[in-house]
Amino acid sequence: MADFNTVATQFTEYYYTTFDNNRSQLVPLYDSNESLLTFEGAQVQGAKAIMEKLETLPFTKVLHKISTLDAQPADPSGAILVLVTGQLLIDDGEHPQSFSQTFHLIPRDGSYYVRNDVFRLVYG
Repeated sequence: MADFNTVATQFTEYYYTTFDNNRSQLVPLYDSNESLLTFEGAQVQGAKAIMEKLETLPFTKVLHKISTLDAQPADPSGAILVLVTGQLLIDDGEHPQSFSQTFHLIPRDGSYYVRNDVFRLVYG
């Protein structure tokens, strides 16, 4: 299995590039029943519900700029915990908004899926 830092970096680059260009393409990253997203305190479970949440966010254009990326092995199975901080620019706005996002990646069939995804805007 690949180094956890390499996996975390590749995952993060793919996730945010895909999110910024076509959110609907993120669905394979989530498990149909098990994945859980907490977005600004609201929880949704399962790939279908997560994609509905992400696709109905109240903006049409977004650009993520990553500031930090930290990763750790989460357990002996090869799971990885990933913490990302950064800024996002919404709908060509002039004032970027800081955010924090944590992913719990679980190995499956030579790849990984997102078991847990916690997103928060950071104010002040």
